[in-house]
Amino acid sequence: MLIGYARVSTDDQTLDLQLDALAAAGCAPRRIYTDTASGAKTDRPGLDRAFEHLREGDTLVVWRLDRLGRTLPHLLQLVEDLKSRQIGFTSLTESIDTTSPTGELIFHIFGALAQFERNLIRERTMAGLKAARARGRKGGGRYKLDAKQVAHAKALYADKTNTIDDICKTLRISRATLWRYVKGRE
Repeated sequence: MLIGYARVSTDDQTLDLQLDALAAAGCAPRRIYTDTASGAKTDRPGLDRAFEHLREGDTLVVWRLDRLGRTLPHLLQLVEDLKSRQIGFTSLTESIDTTSPTGELIFHIFGALAQFERNLIRERTMAGLKAARARGRKGGGRYKLDAKQVAHAKALYADKTNTIDDICKTLRISRATLWRYVKGRE
């Protein structure tokens, strides 16, 4: 059975193009689940209902890959979840169909590229940190308060009528920053 999923990011957008394409691909209207939410959001009730409805041998159909998820690792995770349940996946625009050997190969290539990209980012980050340390730079953020502000923070903290939240709001700093100064971890 073909189960469709369509998503738009805002209420201003329309699902019509996606719904028409899913219907043309063979998805019954009552088997198409929709969301109006950013692809980056993990809370998508329509996608959750589609996943609950999918059974072994079914195929999840989307109009485009970016309708299912924003990032390649997230897409790969969703498709791997489907595969582990013996459910196929089809993206109409990209002509990807994991129920065929070619479609599965394409997804494996995407996965390998995503892993390669993560490894490159990790290597560049480590090399940059090593170079910075060699130049005497240590990590961490810069201090947010000058000496006058530190004295003010300590005075506010010493006055037990002030709450921690009030002090942080007044100085526009986080709790961690406040603790760094009042506990002498500068």
